[in-house]
Amino acid sequence: MRNIILSIISGLLLSIGWPTYGFPLFLFFGFIPLLIAEYNIRSDKYSKTKVFGLAFLSLFIWNIITTWWIYNSTPFGMWFAEIVNSLVMALVFLIYHIVAKRTTFTISSIFLVCIWMSFEYLHLQWEFSWPWLNLGNGFANFTSWIQWYEYTGTFGGTLWIWVLNISLYKSILLFIEHRDKTILYRAAIRNGLFILLPISLSFIILNTYQEKGKTIEVVLLQPNINPYTEKYNTNDIRISNLLDSLTKTAITSDTDFIIAPETVFADNNRLHRFSNSIAKKTAVKILNQYPNANFLSGISLIDVFNDPSKIHGQTNTYKEGIYYDDYNSAFFVRPDKTYELYHKSKLVVGVENFPYQSVLKPILGDAMIDLGGTVAKKTTQQDREVFFTKDSIGVAPMICYESVYGEFATGYIRNKANFLAIITNDAWWGNTQGHQQHLSYAKLRAIETRRSVARSANTGISAIINQTGNIITQLDYEQQGALKGTLTINDKITFYAKAGNYLARVSIFIAVFIFLFSVTRRKQILNFSKAKG
Repeated sequence: MRNIILSIISGLLLSIGWPTYGFPLFLFFGFIPLLIAEYNIRSDKYSKTKVFGLAFLSLFIWNIITTWWIYNSTPFGMWFAEIVNSLVMALVFLIYHIVAKRTTFTISSIFLVCIWMSFEYLHLQWEFSWPWLNLGNGFANFTSWIQWYEYTGTFGGTLWIWVLNISLYKSILLFIEHRDKTILYRAAIRNGLFILLPISLSFIILNTYQEKGKTIEVVLLQPNINPYTEKYNTNDIRISNLLDSLTKTAITSDTDFIIAPETVFADNNRLHRFSNSIAKKTAVKILNQYPNANFLSGISLIDVFNDPSKIHGQTNTYKEGIYYDDYNSAFFVRPDKTYELYHKSKLVVGVENFPYQSVLKPILGDAMIDLGGTVAKKTTQQDREVFFTKDSIGVAPMICYESVYGEFATGYIRNKANFLAIITNDAWWGNTQGHQQHLSYAKLRAIETRRSVARSANTGISAIINQTGNIITQLDYEQQGALKGTLTINDKITFYAKAGNYLARVSIFIAVFIFLFSVTRRKQILNFSKAKG
């Protein structure tokens, strides 16, 4: 019962440290009760089963408290995401337990840090990608603490959290063994410094950082259309009139960009007919009145064909002999009426893609693919498209979930994007922590890349975020309107934009090495014992 209580405490500590309501200081010791519980049963006959169960309990509490809001979009999807993510996290902790039984405290602690960071890296790559709870995201509302993310990305935050947890955990074990209060005093000083020094460095960077470069004016449109009752039942003509009227309330002759949210045009637009679509005509109509501006917006596109040679892994079958590709896209129209398209590349699990469909389809049927009310897989593109104005200002069109991926965003920077435009539709989750956390994560992308962010959300929160991750101005949730503001464009490339998630890659190498070492070392000990016997 004591270990169960410790497990529950860990889950609660991690939860109250999470944005947007939490205080991240709790993350520095959130894992300690779970680590103590694991230590208590390390020599138990059934330790593996017990450790896995305790870890699952703790991590499920953390998952369910911080991301329960998925339920508003899809009850089945919420339970699936919470349970599967908790199981995978618990498996990571179980692997640590196996290694800890075979190696020293120092080696097993290094392994724990590295295997967790390897897991987070996996969550950025595989088809079940769900990096929402990657630990480095926990500082999203305390950007003054993490200005050094421009060198490390969020994995620097993950490393920081784990080093503090393990250091404090070791001090507690030493105190329990020796009952010497000076151990706690030294631990308080040492770990206090390890918290304060990175924060102090961050404040120095923040207070000396200066945004240099050209300023541009943007107008962000927030139509506030209910995605469940209106969005996909509203024709593009009505949307066109609404966007036009919203634009007129804020635009000036100095406006450089008009940005509308994800899939605001959702009326089954055909890909090959885009040049004649209402969406394109809307942009042209607005730009004819304001010829200094450029128009960026989201749109749903579909490409229907009957040529079997065009079928690929993301193609859907309408009926025998007729196929289609379904796109969640962004389009960009310049004053001279030229345009470009970008197709969303990081898809929401279950809603926009069916992970490992060939394996899971026979098991789950349509349950997985129908999480968000769609029965189609989305088609993606591989390269990070940057839209350029006639003045060579590059804008990165990041669609919704793509803004959660740090290294993914750096691809736009290397392709010479001067600022990030996030277009999203956050109403699926209602007025919960979901849309607030999503907004907070956009601040991390600003710091990592030192790019200002213009965020247009269908129902809110639309916002302009500067290069240090501070929100300059915003339009609140469920408010219809247009948000005008200025931001500074930048062409400098940060160390993180060049190197990406290098901390995670190094961690993978170390984790594999330690795991193989622990397994082979165990075999060597057993063989030596048999030979001696």
